[in-house]
Amino acid sequence: MTAPAGAIGTRTFPALGTFASLLVTDRRSLELAFGLLAGELLAVDMACSRFRPDSELWRVNHACGRPVPVGPLLAEALATALTAARITDGDVDPTCGQSLVRLGYDQDFAQAQQETGGLDQPPAPAAGWQTVELDRERSSVRIPQGVMLDLGATAKALAADRAAAQISAAVGCGVLVNLGGDIRVAGEAPAGGWRVGILDDLVYEAASSVHAEPSHMVIIWDGGLATSSTLVRAWQRGGSRLHHIIVPGTGRPADSCWQTVSVAAATCVDANTASTAAILRGERAPRWLDGLRLPARLVRRDGTAVTAGGWPADTAGTGSQA
Repeated sequence: MTAPAGAIGTRTFPALGTFASLLVTDRRSLELAFGLLAGELLAVDMACSRFRPDSELWRVNHACGRPVPVGPLLAEALATALTAARITDGDVDPTCGQSLVRLGYDQDFAQAQQETGGLDQPPAPAAGWQTVELDRERSSVRIPQGVMLDLGATAKALAADRAAAQISAAVGCGVLVNLGGDIRVAGEAPAGGWRVGILDDLVYEAASSVHAEPSHMVIIWDGGLATSSTLVRAWQRGGSRLHHIIVPGTGRPADSCWQTVSVAAATCVDANTASTAAILRGERAPRWLDGLRLPARLVRRDGTAVTAGGWPADTAGTGSQA
């Protein structure tokens, strides 16, 4: 039976070490939209994965200080990561790869999470984003020997931005792409907007499920929404609980007053950059976000929430979770 025009189509599947959810306002476009999203995510993984020996980023990280030719997608992802580092004064730093390796995040997360023994090496501070030499004209990048790039803080958000724009242009209807909490919408929103549920206490074991009861519900019409959390990509090593949001200056996971920060912005990259930096900035974050006029909701370890930048007050509710 042909799906009626206007009926929302949805599809959820594993991707990039998390889940991907796709919603379109015309179900008849779902299969085409899914094909475009799957292709974009594969391209991003082949360009930006720290764990695939056949990825471009792997070649950069193992080039022993030599310049490496890169394709346009990795060049864009690197430029995006360096911009995020610059505008956050180095809080969101792509040179934290070696820091993550020292903490045991040295393989695909599902595998790394299975290792629980003690760490072999002390934490390693990030080398600093200024050490990355990206030549956009020659399409090449060089990092010093011993430096390792990790683009996890921005590449997934960039993928959401790119995919949503591409899909909306191709299918001519509204689209929402959610990559593990990095959300971008494009095209005309459904009547009443996109209802998005935010999970304040989501742990990794539940991260593949989008049916958990949301703690908070918001409606978005355009742009991006990102949630950063110290709970989702967390693991145990030698009795210590670790997570993936690293303080570049120490190489250790951020000991933040916030367990979850959600930010809305014009793009998913902007939202993700701000939400990650807010975790790192701790108590200074609400005023910083107010100054940027970025709507944000910050949740403390005890579950209490603080809003900034015009984020609406907490309201209880249920509905479709994007």
